[in-house]
Amino acid sequence: MTKGEMESVEVFTSEGKGRGLKAQKEFLPGDVIFAEPAYAAVVFDSLTHVVCHTCFKRQERLHRCGQCKFAHYCDRTCQRAAWLNHKNECSAIKKHGKAPTENIRLAARIMWKIEREGSGLSEGCLVSIDDLQNHVDHFGEEEKKELHADVQSFLEFWPPQSQQFGMQYISHVFGVISCNGFTLSDQRGLQAVGVGIFPNLCQVNHDCWPNCTVIFNNGNHEAVRSMFHTQMRIELRALSKIAPGDELSVSYVDFLNVSEERRKQLKKQYYFDCACEHCKKQIKDDLMLAVKQGESKPSAETVKEVVQFSKDTLEKINKARIEGLYHEVVKMCRECLKKQEPVLGDTNIYLLRILSIASEVLSYLQMFEEAADYAKKMVDGYMKIYHPNNAQLGMAVMRAGVTHWHAGLIEAGHGLICKAYAILLITHGPSHPITKDLEVMRVQTEMELRMFQQNEFMYYKMREAALKNQKIQVMPEPSNETSPGLFHKKE
Repeated sequence: MTKGEMESVEVFTSEGKGRGLKAQKEFLPGDVIFAEPAYAAVVFDSLTHVVCHTCFKRQERLHRCGQCKFAHYCDRTCQRAAWLNHKNECSAIKKHGKAPTENIRLAARIMWKIEREGSGLSEGCLVSIDDLQNHVDHFGEEEKKELHADVQSFLEFWPPQSQQFGMQYISHVFGVISCNGFTLSDQRGLQAVGVGIFPNLCQVNHDCWPNCTVIFNNGNHEAVRSMFHTQMRIELRALSKIAPGDELSVSYVDFLNVSEERRKQLKKQYYFDCACEHCKKQIKDDLMLAVKQGESKPSAETVKEVVQFSKDTLEKINKARIEGLYHEVVKMCRECLKKQEPVLGDTNIYLLRILSIASEVLSYLQMFEEAADYAKKMVDGYMKIYHPNNAQLGMAVMRAGVTHWHAGLIEAGHGLICKAYAILLITHGPSHPITKDLEVMRVQTEMELRMFQQNEFMYYKMREAALKNQKIQVMPEPSNETSPGLFHKKE
């Protein structure tokens, strides 16, 4: 975080919320308010051999640390950049005989940094690790048990020659990780790959309808200089116009839930009662629970029945997806949509969830026309619910655009890709890999659209020939995870 960026924000006491950050100058949609490198970060246990431990990019072939055989890197530049943070970890892993879990590794990295730099304010940080909230006092029995187990495992891993910390301080660090660990994603932003601590970001309070968004940026691999090549950081970006003195806010949870559900989730994970405008006034709840209007308006009993059927189906779908039974998933989605169609409104979240799964799985199975039909309905519903500059909306519109293109629906496909590009320029910025991919798609679909408008018959002939010569791009396998939440919370 540069000196200039630090001067554009200020820590203050936010009414009823404790500390918060406010703007010191005006920001416009898409402006980067600040960028912040991780204080400490680690790759998830399950992905340590396929994700670079420095920049968190997914790579096919990674270099392995010759000493501990545990850490993996894209190239020598990433490996050299990692050494300061990996040195102690490397010898501790060798002595311990194996690498501990991600939680223990992250706590150890934090404490080695404190050993090197002290626990006061480090450069570019508005608050110190000591001042971050740990919420240990709010932990339930199960969480306390997990905390105790983590502390024990940490003590077994922590080398005797390193600085020794008291039990209370170690518990504080684990508490900080539990409620402030930020989810890191791969370069495409589609999969959660690790967890990091960003002290300045921790000061930004939650709002269900926020004026900022957080995007993870993996650095620029075209750059030769290590400083840019591996400069993994988060960026806090403005979603709407922000005036000097306005509090900055981000959303800790996906908006696509009724206010009561969002409040429950926030209370359980972050220990606070959300009092934002959208929760207090239950704004958009009516849309999310919409039922069909008109003469044949369904009875309350029918609505209740269909909602319950939808919930049960979603549970069954999750099981089938875990087992990779995608044709079974499609069958369940079709059956559920048939029941929902005459009863639920087009913005009802249960309908939208099924439409989202159906379009994603059908795309994967290359049944693009049906997938495009569902994707269009899903996007129309999302547009009425989400903030116009919402990153998840942008990603959903992009997926719908690609699905339409695959289905040969070039006009709708190009329109959706342009719409997604406009959103992601604000949420991700022009240099993010996803935005760059989208720009290529936008140019390609624009060219195809011109060809289509000049001669439809020739366009389809050329498209057919092109698809015969190249293997059609297979859509990524549907993931079982909903998109990663903002902060990483151990379930």
